[in-house]
Amino acid sequence: MTKQLNTLNFFETGLTDGPTLVFIPGLSGTTRYWQGGRLGDLEKKYRILVIDPLGFGDSPKPWSRYTVDSHVDALYETLKNEKQFALVGHSMGTLLAIGYAARHPEQVERLVLLSTPFFGSAKEARRFFSSQPVPTGWFFSNMVLAAVICIITRRVFGWLMPYFRPDLPREVAADIVKHSWRSFTSSFWEVICNYDAKKDADALGDLPVLCIHGDQDETAPFAGALALAAGRPSWQVQILPGVDHQPWLRAPQTCQEAVASPFIAGNVEFYARPVDFVQSSKAAVII
Repeated sequence: MTKQLNTLNFFETGLTDGPTLVFIPGLSGTTRYWQGGRLGDLEKKYRILVIDPLGFGDSPKPWSRYTVDSHVDALYETLKNEKQFALVGHSMGTLLAIGYAARHPEQVERLVLLSTPFFGSAKEARRFFSSQPVPTGWFFSNMVLAAVICIITRRVFGWLMPYFRPDLPREVAADIVKHSWRSFTSSFWEVICNYDAKKDADALGDLPVLCIHGDQDETAPFAGALALAAGRPSWQVQILPGVDHQPWLRAPQTCQEAVASPFIAGNVEFYARPVDFVQSSKAAVII
């Protein structure tokens, strides 16, 4: 069941009276990133809300700065009547989950963070993206170029996106263009590059946090997740060998089981080949 309540578009599924999971996709991601059978048995155990972030999917796309605060405020308008829930985020969605938990700790009982793009500082984030091979480096280090490409892609080549991104499910690839150039470039710059996730992570106290990361992630290297989790006893890191930036797509069953499993306190790194691993071509675009 898809709804638009207050500001953001979301999809509700699963039990009506079970514990609640809230899913937030990454940059250019939509509710369909999590669906297509990839929720598996979670739908039998949980009430699930899957949200389109502000500026993406079928949510509003205002002409404004897409800061962590503006994203979190929009999420809160959608979730303010929820008592408690676990937040599950992918890529940019992990940063929004951290920001939400820091600002509304009374609602969030735990976090599951897939492929967290943490670089330590805005300077290091810009250095990382500008050092990427052409054309990725040009795209992410030049906001004007990124805006132009966003406009052209949405208006001219959008219908071809599933052919450009064969490594993604067709519906996920098709939804990559469901944003405005403003929402994409501003979210990238304000959330992924400029946001100080460490400061908000410090405010989480002993909130249980599980980080799931592929060791072949070239978009957000897993060293960043390890650095963010370091020294935080309630954080746990699970590394998936052979998996890139898309653990939910490459190893859905493994991720589902991790989301549903009890947390084990401590910075423990688990290295296990996902039993449902799906090989994919490499792709550096964040979604």
